[in-house]
Amino acid sequence: MADPMKIRAQVAGNNATVRVLMAHEMETGLRKDAAGKAIPAWHIQTVSAQHNGKPVMKAQWGPAVSKNPFLQFTVKGAKAGDKISITWVDNKGDTRTDEAVVS
Repeated sequence: MADPMKIRAQVAGNNATVRVLMAHEMETGLRKDAAGKAIPAWHIQTVSAQHNGKPVMKAQWGPAVSKNPFLQFTVKGAKAGDKISITWVDNKGDTRTDEAVVS
């Protein structure tokens, strides 16, 4: 299981800025280990966000995204106390979901 995501959601006016730092190795499948064997691809494929249970964002990623990716987006109509949930799924079927409260 991957380490928890670091999520910060801060309100400014009628919007909330959400910042997410995900812990993931994000291997492309092109690198080789010390023995010269290819390291298998292992990367996040989809990232989705929900605001109080309603979908607000979905992204499809590939192997070109860096290790421990950072994501930032804005949620319109969010206010302090609302819940933001982030979920990712990688190409091996592993998944991670974490929540944060808008402050």
